[in-house]
Amino acid sequence: RKPIQCAEGEDNMTTDYLKKLEPIINDIIAPSAVEIDRSGAFPRAAMDALAEAGLLGLVSAKEVGGMGEGLRAATLVMERIARECASTSMVLCMHYAGAAVIEAHGPRDVREAIAAGQHRTSLAFSEAGSRSHFWAPVSTATRVEGNGHVRLDARKSWVTSAGQVDSYVWSSRPIAAEGASTLWLVPSQSPGLRVTAPFDGLGLRGNHSSPVLAEGVLVEPSARLGPDGGGFDIMMSIVLPYFQFMSAGCGVGMMEAATTKAAAHVGGTKLAHLGSALADLPTIRAYLARMRIKTDMVQALLLDALSAAETGRPDALLRILEVKAAAGEASTEVTDLAMRVCGGAAFRKEVGVERNFRDARAATVMAPTTDVLYDFIGKATCGLPLFG
Repeated sequence: RKPIQCAEGEDNMTTDYLKKLEPIINDIIAPSAVEIDRSGAFPRAAMDALAEAGLLGLVSAKEVGGMGEGLRAATLVMERIARECASTSMVLCMHYAGAAVIEAHGPRDVREAIAAGQHRTSLAFSEAGSRSHFWAPVSTATRVEGNGHVRLDARKSWVTSAGQVDSYVWSSRPIAAEGASTLWLVPSQSPGLRVTAPFDGLGLRGNHSSPVLAEGVLVEPSARLGPDGGGFDIMMSIVLPYFQFMSAGCGVGMMEAATTKAAAHVGGTKLAHLGSALADLPTIRAYLARMRIKTDMVQALLLDALSAAETGRPDALLRILEVKAAAGEASTEVTDLAMRVCGGAAFRKEVGVERNFRDARAATVMAPTTDVLYDFIGKATCGLPLFG
């Protein structure tokens, strides 16, 4: 099956960024996926290759040397990579989300460095104090009298690519303004900033999501991204759409991978005493049919949501909220069915579906979690304000 399609009239398989991506998939990402999952290694070789191909600058403007793409391109790239390695997909997802914020509000030299593949970033939003309500940080930013610096103090609970990137798009309470948050561009090597624990998770084992502690980290006032107190608006207008769509793309990629692997397994596995394949059993075919339908349903919703966002349709926000919830729920169901279809063989690493099964579980608990999204979608459906 082809990846999800580009805008009407385009052939996404001839799109420049996907043409650049395919050899990296075949030569680096796919061959290293099993070892990354086994060891929890950061996908550095893949990120280096993506940088060399210009793909780290996918959402950077052409005027700074980037590819000038947006939501659809980022989603397509996520979907394709997640078929092979969801860890690599998530690392790139967070880079693109951070890069989109920097592109809109960051300094030109950093924008140019991202476009050139020389600067990698990630989001640092999640905190134990606010849990899945990432838009309401409890960490602080305080103006330092005398030298003009701003002091950041925080306990970030989950930062993807912690210690592996050049900067974090960092959230804090405002210094003085009204509003829920302010965003900052924080160099990852800043004194007072440290990763406090390694990541050893159930799935997405190579994404290096670790807690990060900030104790008296000093940044220049110019490190602020957008106005003081304006973080919430940036999160809602830039980060939320990018993260929702890219997460959904990851989900579709994992569902596609699990369905393909399960179908291949039952087609090639024989019941010797009957002289038939597992695929000859109606129950097996029914499970595969459910997997195919669920995958295609989410893919169709994702395409519709992209169109809604790109054309400014009245239902765009609703669709943006729906895509991650739908993909998160469906990917857990589809990968669970893949385990059932493949039976005992599914527990062996070489079949590959157990990795998809584990990786898919992350989507439902990554902020905004599926339960939070259900609440938002319910409010939107009832005509209620989302944040009230």
